[in-house]
Amino acid sequence: MIQISPKTKKVNFTLSDLDAKRVFLVGDFNDWNQKKHPMKKLKNNGWKFEVKLPAGEYKFKYLVDGIWMNDPIAHKYVPNIYGGEDSVVVVPGQKKK
Repeated sequence: MIQISPKTKKVNFTLSDLDAKRVFLVGDFNDWNQKKHPMKKLKNNGWKFEVKLPAGEYKFKYLVDGIWMNDPIAHKYVPNIYGGEDSVVVVPGQKKK
């Protein structure tokens, strides 16, 4: 699930019922760095990470125990250069110039 705070532009990424050892949020907002945004494991086998993003569209994926995974309910999906798809989150508002 993706929740966006309209005031703060903080984006809350949450995965539920995911039995994993390590999960990272990876996307164009962190230069696809596979270690920069480790998600926090929740008590219910869920995972969570919050990041502040300016208005715009951002491609991302989850790296779950070394395996790439799209968000099951992303705002949309776009083709990537590897023949697959990336998830997209849309942060509303006016883009900075």
